[in-house]
Parts: sequence; structure tokens; C-alpha cells
Amino acid sequence: MSPQSHQTKIILASSSPYRKLLLGQLRFPFDTFAPNVNEIRRPGEEPADLVARLAREKGRAVADQFPDALVIGSDQLAVCDGTVLGKPGTPENAILQLGSFSGRTVEFQTAVAVMCSGSGYLFERTVITKVQFRVLQEEEIHRYVQADNPLDCAGSFKSEALGISLLDSMVSPDPTAIVGLPLIAVSQGLRGAGFDLP
Repeated sequence: MSPQSHQTKIILASSSPYRKLLLGQLRFPFDTFAPNVNEIRRPGEEPADLVARLAREKGRAVADQFPDALVIGSDQLAVCDGTVLGKPGTPENAILQLGSFSGRTVEFQTAVAVMCSGSGYLFERTVITKVQFRVLQEEEIHRYVQADNPLDCAGSFKSEALGISLLDSMVSPDPTAIVGLPLIAVSQGLRGAGFDLP
């Protein structure tokens, strides 16, 4: 792929306000475009394969419409004892999820795909974050869900907000991954396409 300048169109294939806020930290202009992708898990599909496929499909859905742009797709899921956990959607589901995490380690997998349909460029990476929840009391969980309203977050908590108080520890090669977009990997993918950062 030919070298890129900051005139290159960058598109974030996401409607997530968290991902938009994170990408803004890299200080270049970009557009957002919501991908229309079926996020149903295929029979027998491993969590790592699922999250990588969804990041790639989200990016591809937008990249095919803008072949000259660099498109960033991303997806995240939580895994606890082999069970894949997505966004809770309701306060009741969030309370149940967090209750099941009490005193346990949950693995958050955050995948990113940076691509250009016109050139065929593709960079993919999945970042693993291991989160150790402290033992949580039922009233703490209820207070937290009411305060932070984490209904659109995989795993039912916001580490960048009050959710950090639920944890004993967090281990990750990229601290931005848990919020939904691993900026170290994104930067690597953009540089690989010839886009200058910083």
C-alpha cells in the first residue's frame, strides 16, 4: 500500500460512543459509520474466532462501501468459564452477570481489524485482558448498576468509570482494550498501512 498522509480518510466502523472517544485520543480526523452485521455466534465457534470474525466483518461491511478509506472494525466479548457474555441490555441481566463474576477472573477479548478494501490491506489483532473481580455484595452490585448504567458494555461494567471499584486487579498489554478499542493495535495497523502516527 502506498504511503498515507493525514488526508487519508479514516472510518471507524462502529456506533459505540466509547470507541469513538478512544479513537479521538489519537488526534486525527475520522468519520464513524455503523456496520450492519449479524453478531450471532456460529455453532461450535470458539470465542477467539467469534470476536476476530465480528471485528473483520464490521470493518468489511464499511470498507466495501468506501474502498479508498482505511476502516477500523472492532468487537469485544467477555468469557467466564468458557461461557461467552455480551452486553446485558437490561439492569436485571447486568446484576446477574456481575453476581456471577463475584470473586472470579473474567477474560475480555477485544479484536480489531484495520483494512482498506481498495488495496487489500488487512491488519488483525486480538488483545486479552484478564479482570479479577473482588467478592461483591448484592447491594454493591445494585448500587453500581444504578450508578453507572453499564447496559451497553460487554461484562456489565465500565472500567473507565465507577466499575473500576469492583475489581481486585486487571492485567492487559493495552489498557485501552478493556474500554473497547485497543489503541496500541490500532496504531500498529494504521502505521502498517503507511499512515503516520503520531
